[in-house]
Amino acid sequence: MTPRITDSYQHRAALLLIAALTAASPLSSSASAGQETGTTARPPAASLARPTSAPKPTDADGFIQRWLLLEPIRVPGQLTETAVRTAIEKDFSVPATPLPHSGDKLTMDDSELTWHAVDTINYNVNLYHFAYALNKPTSNVLFWAVTVVNAPREMSGVRLAIGSNAASVWWVNGKEVAALYNDRQTVIDDGVSKRLTLNKGANVVRAAIVNAGGATDFCARFLDESDRPIKTLNATLTDR
Repeated sequence: MTPRITDSYQHRAALLLIAALTAASPLSSSASAGQETGTTARPPAASLARPTSAPKPTDADGFIQRWLLLEPIRVPGQLTETAVRTAIEKDFSVPATPLPHSGDKLTMDDSELTWHAVDTINYNVNLYHFAYALNKPTSNVLFWAVTVVNAPREMSGVRLAIGSNAASVWWVNGKEVAALYNDRQTVIDDGVSKRLTLNKGANVVRAAIVNAGGATDFCARFLDESDRPIKTLNATLTDR
């Protein structure tokens, strides 16, 4: 005997079908992601806060927790050395000087981008949280980051140790010191520079991070001549 389909069953089936079609539609996906429409209000990034103190000491493990971040720039998202260098040096380069301030704006490919000052509550800076909270894209993007690290005295023989998801290039006081390429997760001290000298007082650290898709973040700290984290540094941002 063929089972009888009730009106209630048909009604529920119709609702499920509508829900499935709505969830699969590009418009719904875009609005859900909140990255393409730019119309969905978002709460602040859970792992980031606006700086309130003057200097920000490194955390207990020496990680730098205060940064200026530029809103993400759309890029092809290729992570090879050639592709990353083309993006940061030719297509989407950002001047190293003058140092930006929070709220400064930069025009890139007819898009106006803003610099944001952030303190991370973790050892790493979560760029996905940063972009998502601003209704900005998180995939196939380039992030620029900069901070000023203050040393209590001249420190020779130190190294910058970094990790990033995904590719990244790093500079200290205008000199390139480290780079990571290809798709990767953030691993503490994944890339370590050659020995360098930190000046007494201000030292500028810049980074460019390229992400193809999914989570994206970075971490950075300095290691002393014995490869131990330096915990006597602090980070500030430039005043107007």
